[in-house]
Amino acid sequence: MSEAAPDYAAEIRRQISENPIILYMKGSPVQPQCGFSMRAVQVLGECGHRYAYVDILSHPQIRSTLPSVSDWPTFPQLFIAGELIGGSDIIAEMHTAGELEPLLASAVAEAGAESPGDGGDGG
Repeated sequence: MSEAAPDYAAEIRRQISENPIILYMKGSPVQPQCGFSMRAVQVLGECGHRYAYVDILSHPQIRSTLPSVSDWPTFPQLFIAGELIGGSDIIAEMHTAGELEPLLASAVAEAGAESPGDGGDGG
């Protein structure tokens, strides 16, 4: 018997549904590997909520599959309460306008506690 190929789209959808806040990024929050990911991490850090992340550089299958799942071609990608918010420019603009923090707080409240994401790279 041969094993079925992993369903990366299903894995991505599971990650998004199980984490109220999840960031698909290059690198980790401690060591971002591109300026856009660093910017996203800085903005999320200013908001103060825990979030899960996936290092797409360590998970090339996620990196290649996520754009077809989210219909968004670039990274990072932030999802809040199962919805794609966008990349670092959109995240920064929403933060400046005071729109990001309420979305994050609402997602955490709906989940019943701080994000179950442990900050790990969720692969």
